[in-house]
Amino acid sequence: MLVVLLIVAFCTYVVFYLVPSDPAQLSCGRPCTPENLTAARQFMGFDEPWWRQFLHFLTGIVTGRTWGSGPTAIHCPAPCFGYSFQQNATVVDLIGQRLPVTFSIAIGAAVIWLVVGISGGVLTALRRGTFFDRFMMIGSVFGVSAPAYLIGLLGILVFGFTLDMVPVGGYVPLTQSPVGWAWHLVLPWLVLAFLHAAVYIRLTRSQMLDVLNEDYIRTARAKGLTERKVIGKHALRNVLLPVATIFGMDLGSLLGGIVITERVFGMPGIGRLIIDAVGQHDLPLLLGTTLFAAFLIVLANAVVDLCYGVLDPRARLT
Repeated sequence: MLVVLLIVAFCTYVVFYLVPSDPAQLSCGRPCTPENLTAARQFMGFDEPWWRQFLHFLTGIVTGRTWGSGPTAIHCPAPCFGYSFQQNATVVDLIGQRLPVTFSIAIGAAVIWLVVGISGGVLTALRRGTFFDRFMMIGSVFGVSAPAYLIGLLGILVFGFTLDMVPVGGYVPLTQSPVGWAWHLVLPWLVLAFLHAAVYIRLTRSQMLDVLNEDYIRTARAKGLTERKVIGKHALRNVLLPVATIFGMDLGSLLGGIVITERVFGMPGIGRLIIDAVGQHDLPLLLGTTLFAAFLIVLANAVVDLCYGVLDPRARLT
């Protein structure tokens, strides 16, 4: 995990450093005289070589970092992913303000698409060749092919404006109103769940069809076990291994920022924070959010690897 994060941090820092933009110029004030620009670069640390800036960045994650000295000094406590001079706030604080929104969308949608995707894939495998199987496969193809913004806009048009069933935007904190929190997230949950459940239905169906042809499944049936035990205890456990792998990657990437969905529904999450940072050329904020997203993806995959031992006892021996 540490090696992967170091590689991601290095590549991201080099890419942002090579971008033809001067963050100090956006923060030197008006009028931005050459003297003020030089002072801003020195204060922000952009007058040093890029490799030294990168070392300061890595050190700040562990021990914190301070810009300037005296009464105008800015201190960023550890873990310091950078400081946004344009918003006068640490990157960690900005992410912390937006993180509940992104977590609320991602976790709720993940629960729905897991239940629908796994159960739908199992049922289509058990009813292979029936009308239900064909209907689910056609729906999954549409879900895999359709872009997120199109499904989101269609959901807003149909369920928000035409039927007036659910809110079409905004966010209510969970601590303020649990009912309002869930009600404003219903449509984003369903849109994301529809897009991801399509992949999980196809994956679960394919894995289930392969597992049902294994010798140990025929042995379990020959022993007289009920079909529910054969499917739930023997077949499903092996089917869940590849599903868990894909789930870790999907959930980690969503927690790092649901850019399109948050933009469509006007949710102030990490995805919208990234879009605003791009528009403002806020390179410290872009770097911090990118590394934070990479950390969540790596962490989610590590958790999935640990879960392998629970799903498949044979994984404990490897």
